[in-house]
Amino acid sequence: MTQKEIQRKIRELKTLASQHRLDINEDLSRIVSKLDGNRTDDISPWQRVETARHPQRPTTLEYIQTISDEYVELFGDRLFADDPAMVGGIARIGGIAFTFVGHQKGKNMKENLRRNYGMAQPEGYRKALRLAHQAEKFGRPLLTFVDTMGAYPGISSEERGISEAIARNMKEFSVLRTPIISTIIGEGGSGGAIGIAVADRVFMLENAVYSVISPEGCASILLRDTKKAQLAAGLMKMTARDLYSFGIVDGVITEPQGGAHNDIDFVAARLKETILSNYRELASKKTEQLLKDRSRRWLSFGDFYDPAEKQEGFLKKIFPWM
Repeated sequence: MTQKEIQRKIRELKTLASQHRLDINEDLSRIVSKLDGNRTDDISPWQRVETARHPQRPTTLEYIQTISDEYVELFGDRLFADDPAMVGGIARIGGIAFTFVGHQKGKNMKENLRRNYGMAQPEGYRKALRLAHQAEKFGRPLLTFVDTMGAYPGISSEERGISEAIARNMKEFSVLRTPIISTIIGEGGSGGAIGIAVADRVFMLENAVYSVISPEGCASILLRDTKKAQLAAGLMKMTARDLYSFGIVDGVITEPQGGAHNDIDFVAARLKETILSNYRELASKKTEQLLKDRSRRWLSFGDFYDPAEKQEGFLKKIFPWM
């Protein structure tokens, strides 16, 4: 029996258990954990990058359509225009109303040209911020889905203030008085990703990648050779497993062998379960505690020290009277 057939059988068991009101979650969890432990698809970081960029990889709207009972898409930033590279709206998931925003790529050349390959312009980030404030106003939790090489770096984007738009989103999201759950579903590139990824919980799909620059960009700038992109992908530690081990993300959502496009229902079921379980935990916190924890989370990334203070401490050990 193939893994896809096993996954279909698991979904059928869940449906039957729901119809007969049976609690088999613990047993199913053990089965899934065992399946994950027997996985043999230990692929390289570069192969993860290629899978994250697969032209048929599920998009934000496909996940929303799959995990929600119903949804409505909203448009425009109320300042300039609507950006098709950034989508958003309201979705009911498990009986709970969520606001969602996310990057949106296309599945063919025509769609990608319309969606600008998921590279949002300033109006896209301002639309995301408008919807985030709407979520705060009406007490809805916010879901964000990251899938972009980066924000669009063209002249039109610079003219309309892309840096300011991303910086404002980071500032406003950090103090948004409602739970935020973010998932990197494909590529998470630079400030274009961070512009909607400031959250209380951040998850990654198994074959997603998350980094400050693309492997090609890193190879060109640091390794001085664009042909060394595969080497750069390994050195950058940009895979979900690497980032989870560093504490940058809070969990990794398993994909079927070959990638999420081989069984979107399987990935969507796990994504939905992750969203709902984490929402329940975050909703139990008081708003002030939520904001404190969110701030503490982002300030904890990396080690910071002042070389001057370090030198002063060394001198005091030698000359304690100083």
